[in-house]
Amino acid sequence: MYTEKVMDHFAHPRNMGEIKDANGVGMVGNAKCGDIMQMFLKVNDDGIIEDVGFKTFGCGAAVATSSMATELIKGKSIDEALKLTNSAVVEALEGLPPAKLHCSVLAEEAVRAAIDNYYARKEGKAEDCNCVRCGHDHEEEHAENTEE
Repeated sequence: MYTEKVMDHFAHPRNMGEIKDANGVGMVGNAKCGDIMQMFLKVNDDGIIEDVGFKTFGCGAAVATSSMATELIKGKSIDEALKLTNSAVVEALEGLPPAKLHCSVLAEEAVRAAIDNYYARKEGKAEDCNCVRCGHDHEEEHAENTEE
């Protein structure tokens, strides 16, 4: 059912865990299956992802796709990381069962959410919020905070 690569990334996930000094954090979830992924980025001044971590609550495929996504973006520029697709994650894992393809989509979305958060923090719009997809209007909040 699962490829050896999927099993390896599930049994021995790479870059698992929170990065305390992350400057980009994104969280996404799938209500249908219950998977939740949180991605942590440490981006240097040159826009290179020098460290990446993840926390995933979900099935083995969710853990494996999170792990592989971190491997594919670590050491890359933000622009390169934005080009990560769920198809690239599936290909790097040498396939996923059709019923588990949504996990690769979540991994792509988690990377994008962390990058969105990185940019929001950089612009001073999301200092304390670690969840770009939280529903907060960071622009409105930032305007309110600067008016006080």
